[in-house]
Amino acid sequence: MAWIVLVVSGVLEAVWATALGRTEGFTRLVPSLVFAVALLASMAGLAYAMRSLPVGTSYAVWVGIGAVLTVVYAMATGAEPVTLWKVLFLVMIVGGVVGLKAVH
Repeated sequence: MAWIVLVVSGVLEAVWATALGRTEGFTRLVPSLVFAVALLASMAGLAYAMRSLPVGTSYAVWVGIGAVLTVVYAMATGAEPVTLWKVLFLVMIVGGVVGLKAVH
């Protein structure tokens, strides 16, 4: 169960990171609310997962999922260019996350 919560928390990290970019310095209400709710839920899920998973592994998986999904979303929406190098390095991050799960 901790792994499922951790993955969902990583997804929520991507949500709050994306919402943060759209708040325009917290001057826009809806993105600011999405940011706050997703941040709280993401942190709560991370804290829950850390009750039974090692802190280092939990944090690395959480950050990895959030970072990859944030960049993939930005590339899918055209906010960031897609390059072979970016895709390669994102695949490496995913491989690291999968590897951490495999050795746990």
